[in-house]
Amino acid sequence: MAEIEIVRINKKDDEQVIIGHAGFIKTVEDLYEAMVCSVPGVKFGLAFAEASGPCLIRGEGNDEGMKALAERNLLALSAGHTFMIIFKGAFPINVANAVKAVPEVTDVYCATANAVQVLVVRTDAGSGVIGVIDGSGSRGIEGLEDREKRIRLLRDLGYKR
Repeated sequence: MAEIEIVRINKKDDEQVIIGHAGFIKTVEDLYEAMVCSVPGVKFGLAFAEASGPCLIRGEGNDEGMKALAERNLLALSAGHTFMIIFKGAFPINVANAVKAVPEVTDVYCATANAVQVLVVRTDAGSGVIGVIDGSGSRGIEGLEDREKRIRLLRDLGYKR
C-alpha cells in the first residue's frame, strides 16, 4: 500500500530553497562548504535526512532561523536521504552548480524562490520524494512585450549586458 501526500514547504517570500537527494552522513558538512564557498555573505540553513541508523535530521548553516526552518520542513517530508537548503543573499543560479557538484548529491528536485509543494509517497518501508510543484502553471505564450520585459529584468539583475 502506498499513499501520496502533498507537503507545503514553509519559507518566506524572499528566501530561496533547494531540495534534493543525496546519501552519506557527511552530506550536511559538504553542502555547508558548497554554500559558503559559492557566494560571500550568503545566509543559509540546511538540513539532511538520514535514511539508516538513527534516521535523524542533521542541520548546519550560518543562520539559525533558516537552519531551524529547513530542519522542520525536512521533518515534515520525512523522506530519507533528502536535503533542503533555505537561503538569502544569492539566487539559485549562484549556488546550484556547487550544490550539484557535491559528490553525494544525486538529484536536485528544485532550486527556486517560488512557493513549493513536495509530492511524497509513503509506504511501509518509508517515504520518498516523487516530485515537486514549483510555482504556478503556465498562463500563455510569451509575446514581444513580455520578451522585452524579460530581457530588461535580466539586465537590471546584472546577468546580461
